[in-house]
Amino acid sequence: MENVARPWPALWSLVIGFFMILIDTTIVSVANPSIMEGLNTDINSVIWVTSAYLLAYAVPLLITGRLGDRFGPKKLYLSGLVVFTMASLWCGLSGDVQTLIGARVVQGLGAAMMTPQTMAVITRIFPPDRRGAAMGIWGATAGVATLVGPILGGVLVDGLGWEWIFFINVPVGIVGFILAQRFVPSLTTHPHKFDIPGVLLSALGLFLLVFGIQEGAKYDWGTIAGPITVWGLIISGIAVLVVFVLWQKFNKGEPLLPLSLFKDRNFSLANIAITTVGFTVTAFSLPLIFYYQIVRGLTPTQSALMMVPMALISGGLAPVVGRIIDKVNPKFITATGLVLMSVALFWNALLMHPDTAIWLFLLPSAVLGFANAGIWAPLSSTVTRNLPPRQAGAGSGVYNTTRQIGAVLGSAAIAVLIQARLAAELPARPGAGADASPMGFGGALPEALQEGFSTAMGQSILLPAAVILLGAAVALFFAKPKPVQGWGEPGPAVAAGAETDKAAAERG
Repeated sequence: MENVARPWPALWSLVIGFFMILIDTTIVSVANPSIMEGLNTDINSVIWVTSAYLLAYAVPLLITGRLGDRFGPKKLYLSGLVVFTMASLWCGLSGDVQTLIGARVVQGLGAAMMTPQTMAVITRIFPPDRRGAAMGIWGATAGVATLVGPILGGVLVDGLGWEWIFFINVPVGIVGFILAQRFVPSLTTHPHKFDIPGVLLSALGLFLLVFGIQEGAKYDWGTIAGPITVWGLIISGIAVLVVFVLWQKFNKGEPLLPLSLFKDRNFSLANIAITTVGFTVTAFSLPLIFYYQIVRGLTPTQSALMMVPMALISGGLAPVVGRIIDKVNPKFITATGLVLMSVALFWNALLMHPDTAIWLFLLPSAVLGFANAGIWAPLSSTVTRNLPPRQAGAGSGVYNTTRQIGAVLGSAAIAVLIQARLAAELPARPGAGADASPMGFGGALPEALQEGFSTAMGQSILLPAAVILLGAAVALFFAKPKPVQGWGEPGPAVAAGAETDKAAAERG
């Protein structure tokens, strides 16, 4: 831990950029129909606008986390912010979908450069016994951003046009750069030897796995081109990642992914839990938004406003939870939050009928707000609490990578399940042969099909409701955090890490 006189202004400066890049993972969803119309393209192409961003965001996270350790988290964060902001301008100026997809790839790379640095800086400038409050702010940002994205997207698309979901990032990025340049400290760097084989193996393995998962539904889990199949890509990706892990184990130099991180029980379990959170948060919104817009006829803005109780409660309570977790065992708060999220999703599933009073959906939305407040900050605090400064970037990279992989898994799984349940509940719907997706209804669903469509969406939302219960079970096995002495006096695990750093420096 590095003694920084003013850590809170540094945190708030980072929150601005972090909030912006997380919003861009969800804001495009409500703009897809407008992008299709504005760029004269089809649904398969416009899905790539989001897929390209997620892919470029997820694959480099392990590498960019370690780059932050090597060159300094501030430098990498600011560089990523410049890349992200310029790419956002490029997105808004795109005249065709191919250009937009290319700009989104660059945007994703910028986001990947920024994300691990936010957690790494928090880990290094706040002592463990005060880190919970800081992680409360970080957790509120992560939770609220995933909820605000569709709301903000709906307002901008309805009011100004789809381009403005990207243009809005430019002034925000400029302000975020100025504040981060002024308030974020230049922290001590660590002289790492860069693991080139590890970089190549991790990038290739994650690309094959994530690409295969994201594109599985598009190709009906079959052939992509020639002998290349979806399952071939996924299996190849897993095989390459196994080779990567073996290389990390037997690498006599300095591995990209220190496997010693996983000796800490809380680090390992928190990574499993955040994977289920990434899966669930990404998966549950799709059937819910489809129900609101296609069955109930809500506009993008109206359907997004149904999430306002969730956003308000989550944002208001997360800092409070952050202060509490410094004093109590966070596993109980985390497990409660995860269970509440499952309860809210099961409740939504029960309400999904064409004649349900729309205001009733505000109740599970409020429960989701309490759930989010109890999830993000405790998980983030738990995973980073015992990390030594030398491994802060690597640990943050792993944590954010698993979260993104969970999101990709959730996106792919819910798309497949929605199609399967629609085929079962609406076997004779018009246009089923040509376009089996919900988008094929164009927002004008015949009344005779509304009950079946609602049932299919309700059944689909049961998947993320069940997956998040796995995360709750995992959270119950968190070890009680080690006590710390106070500011600048880290607990045994951090102190041991510092001694290791010192010994390594003396060896040269």
